[in-house]
Formats: sequence, C-alpha cells, structure tokens
Amino acid sequence: MFVEWRFINKHIFFYDGDKNKSRPEREFSSAYIVPDALITGNASLMMDKSDAVPGNYTCEVTELTREGKTTVELKYIAALWFSANDHILIIIFSMLAVLLFWGSDITVTLKYNSNITKEKIIIISVAGLVLSILVIVGAVLFIPGEYSTKRTTGLGLIVVSTVILILLQISMFFIAPAKRKLPISIILLFIQVLGLLISVVGLSLCVSECIPVHDSLLISGLGITALVALLGLVYIFVAGSKQKTTQPTGDK
Repeated sequence: MFVEWRFINKHIFFYDGDKNKSRPEREFSSAYIVPDALITGNASLMMDKSDAVPGNYTCEVTELTREGKTTVELKYIAALWFSANDHILIIIFSMLAVLLFWGSDITVTLKYNSNITKEKIIIISVAGLVLSILVIVGAVLFIPGEYSTKRTTGLGLIVVSTVILILLQISMFFIAPAKRKLPISIILLFIQVLGLLISVVGLSLCVSECIPVHDSLLISGLGITALVALLGLVYIFVAGSKQKTTQPTGDK
C-alpha cells in the first residue's frame, strides 16, 4: 500500500506500506499518518498547526491494483475559546472575590485591632496584594479569543489565586475571636475548598479541549468561591459587632 498527500499539486508526504516508512517534505516536517488506521480506510494526515497551510489537500491511496483519490479543503475559522458570557462571569467572580477579601481585611483591621499585631496586618496585606496581582495579570492574559497558551496561563493564574484567598480566609477566621461560631467558619472554609476543587477540575477539562465543554464546572467553582468570600465578610463583620457589644465594662 502506498499513500501520497499533495498540497496544490505539490508532493508533501509519502508513505510506503511495504517498508512501513514515511517521508514528509521539509515544509511539512511534522506531517504523519497512523499506519494502523489504514486498515479501516483512514489515511488522515496530521501535522502541527504551524505547518498546516489553508488550501486544498489531495490524498491518493494505491493498494495492489486499486486506487483511490480524495481532496479536502483546510480552512481556519476563528472561534472564541470561551463565550462572551462565560468570559464575563469568570472575570466578575474572580474580581469580586478579591474585592470581598479587601473588605474582610479592612473589617478585621478596624474591628479586631486589639487582637492583631502590625506584623500580621502587613503579612495579610502583602499576601492580598499578591492575590490581586495574580488575578489582574490572569484577567489581562485571559482576554477573549482563540485557544492559546497565553489564555490558558491567564485562566490558570485566576484559579491558582483561589488557594491564596482560602489561606487568607483561614488567617482572618483565626483572628476573629468568635469561638462559639467556629463551626460556621469551618463550614465556610469547607465549601470554599470544595469550590476550589471544582474550579481545578473544570480548569483541567477546559485546558485539554480547544472548545471547552465543561466551562460551567469552572464557572460554578469560581462562583462558589466568591459567594463564600461574601459570607466570610458578613461573618467577620457580625462577629466583630457582637464582640463590641459583649465587651465587659469596667467597675465604676
């Protein structure tokens, strides 16, 4: 069996079934076929995107006294990796989580100033700054467009920043002296970790596909994370208010 591929009447690939050898031309050095697939009549030519030039490709297959010929046209169609709505939701949830963190940070600093040292304030603020930078850089890289390494990197930064957010949430829950509400903080952290896991799974599934089919999983995880950040802010604010109202007064 012999397989020959041509691009606009120019020979680009040849396969010798008797010797099981392939010979691609230099301009299409990444081109190859799967010999085992020839048994089922599949002589598809694969190559890197950098070598794939739009146009008409002709395949000729010769087997004993039989011959076959077919022509296919390669076109490039620009398609968004994520839809406009999904892209907006991802950016909104990630930015909202950052804003809610800073709201929690300000609340902790104002309401628990007697329970927190300046060193802790600086550490949390620096970590929050790193969180903000990661999300902003991720959002800039994750601009609407086709599937690319730059966009996958940006989306990865957005999801990874959730880890820092959870660690900061834990730190602020430890600062808030509301022992009776400890189960609430544990539940919130558990839900936030669950949101992170869902986001990571959704990210891994989306990155492996040029057209994401599990984007709702990723968005749900980021949405859960942002929701818990909001509930965490409410929890810290309420706990701080009750702490002030229950403080013992001194003897007159």
